[in-house]
Amino acid sequence: MSTRTMHGSLARPTHPEDRGLAAVARVRSVRETDSRIGLTQVLAEEAAVAVRLAGLENQLAGTPVAHLATPGELLAHHTALTHLGTLIQETRGDVETAAVVSSEARARWTSDRARLAAVEYLLEQRAVRRRTEARRKADREADDLAAQRWSRAHGGVS
Repeated sequence: MSTRTMHGSLARPTHPEDRGLAAVARVRSVRETDSRIGLTQVLAEEAAVAVRLAGLENQLAGTPVAHLATPGELLAHHTALTHLGTLIQETRGDVETAAVVSSEARARWTSDRARLAAVEYLLEQRAVRRRTEARRKADREADDLAAQRWSRAHGGVS
C-alpha cells in the first residue's frame, strides 16, 4: 500500500503502524486536490467576470456622443446608455462576489494544504524514528558482535 505526498508523487509503502494515519493522509489529499480544483475554477470565473466588466466599461467609454436630431433617437440613446450602466453595476457586483468566493476558496485550499502537510510531516517523522531505531539496533548488534569477537580473540569468555 502506498500514499501520495502533498505534491502528488508516490510515496514508499505504508508501515503497518501508520495505516490509520495513511488513511487520514489519503482523505486529506483528496480534499486538498478538490479544493485546489475548486480554487482554479473560481479564479477562472473571477477572471471571466473581470474581462466582461472591462468589455462593458470599454463599450461605455467608446460610446460616441452623437448629435441626435430627433427626440426618439435621443430617448433610444439614453435608454441604451442606462441599460449599459445597469449592466456595468451588476457586473461590478459580480466581480465583488467573485472576489469574495475566490478568497474563501483560496483560504479553504490553504487550510486543506496545511492539514495534508501536517499529516505527511507526522508520517515522515514516524518513518525517521523507525529508521533511527533500526540503525541503533543494528549498531548495538554490531557492537555486541565486535565485543564477542574481541573477547574470543583475547581469550575471554563470551
